[in-house]
Amino acid sequence: MVSRGARASSRALCVCGLAAEAKIAQAAGFPVVIRAGDRDRTAVLVAATAAKTECLVSFGIAGGLTPQLGAGTVIVSGEVVSERCRWVVEPQYRRRVSEFARSIGAVEGLVFGAGSILATQIEKQRAWATTRALAVDLESEIVARTGAALGIPFIVLRAIADTARRDLPPASLIPLRADGKPRVSRVLAAVLRRPSQLVGMIRLARETRIALSALVGPARALRGLVGTA
Repeated sequence: MVSRGARASSRALCVCGLAAEAKIAQAAGFPVVIRAGDRDRTAVLVAATAAKTECLVSFGIAGGLTPQLGAGTVIVSGEVVSERCRWVVEPQYRRRVSEFARSIGAVEGLVFGAGSILATQIEKQRAWATTRALAVDLESEIVARTGAALGIPFIVLRAIADTARRDLPPASLIPLRADGKPRVSRVLAAVLRRPSQLVGMIRLARETRIALSALVGPARALRGLVGTA
């Protein structure tokens, strides 16, 4: 899904997975592409819109890979690794990314752009051992790959929601709607079938709120780095 503002020219485009993430980015003045679980469609939308921008931003929540990072920890990065590739922004821009990270009190480090959700502690531990990335999400690989292909710098601005020590409840893995919102009826039905998930879902919801709240200030500060118009 492309936000209305994303059709116009802008200095930066945010790529998000959730409607709640997009709302924060839009409030800070950025146009948005919402992934909503459709990887191929998102790649096409980002590529089509990126030509009108000067910077791509992978924005939203993330899963923690290193055990030291708690919910709400803000991650900033100009370096993304996937299972097959690695992307790093140009040295001059990377210095600006580092300065931005320090200015907002964020942790700077490598981000893993995964092709699918890492739902268990074991999967996260394996990814940490293999990549040494601080965090994982589903949009950063698309952002970094597209930016590299078009010669556009990128930045990752994420906050940890599910930590490295947390397994995701199965109900949380139900695909989102095309607008990035949860399929509430399906989630509720999944919880009713397996009520043992309820505690995990409540905890995940709380930590997701913490992560989203942690992004509000950095999203506004990001305007000073990449601009909005």
